[in-house]
Amino acid sequence: MALLKSGWLWRQTAVLKRWKLNWCDLWIDGSLCFYKSDNRRDLEQRVSLKMACIDVRTGLECGGVTPPESNPRENLIVVHLRDGSMLNLCANSEDESLAWKLTLLETRRNPVFTYDPYDDSYQAIPLNSHHTVYITPGAGPGTHQVVVQRDPFDGVAESVALGLLAGVAAGAAMRSFLWMPFFFC
Repeated sequence: MALLKSGWLWRQTAVLKRWKLNWCDLWIDGSLCFYKSDNRRDLEQRVSLKMACIDVRTGLECGGVTPPESNPRENLIVVHLRDGSMLNLCANSEDESLAWKLTLLETRRNPVFTYDPYDDSYQAIPLNSHHTVYITPGAGPGTHQVVVQRDPFDGVAESVALGLLAGVAAGAAMRSFLWMPFFFC
């Protein structure tokens, strides 16, 4: 797996909203990994940008976010995620924040390729396909993590059918209660 960009970034925590300095690795499969130090032993958070990222903004585009002490607003990077949350980051310079933004956006767009040594060829992996398997780097050296991506709309038809069935049953029960006063008169 290829490493696209790595370096120190400030990351704002979700609960207490305090800034922490983390070593960040951005892999070609779209995994943005945050570590406590640059030896990559203690993985703190992993975000899959290919599936979760909607938009990336930097500098003055990041309204409502206060940068860490001694850092100007131009160094901010805000990653908007699909679940409505934001990942607030801050680089050490404006040029570095722009480089991170371009790399994050490029990672979101580019397909992932696998190498088949038997055919000596590369094949593109469909990112939103049903039962796609990715092998990503793990927390320690020499370890890997297998990620199985499922289609987010898998099982929607069964849920809709079950909801319709429950609605019909509730309607039938309510109709029987409406006739009850006529039976007791």
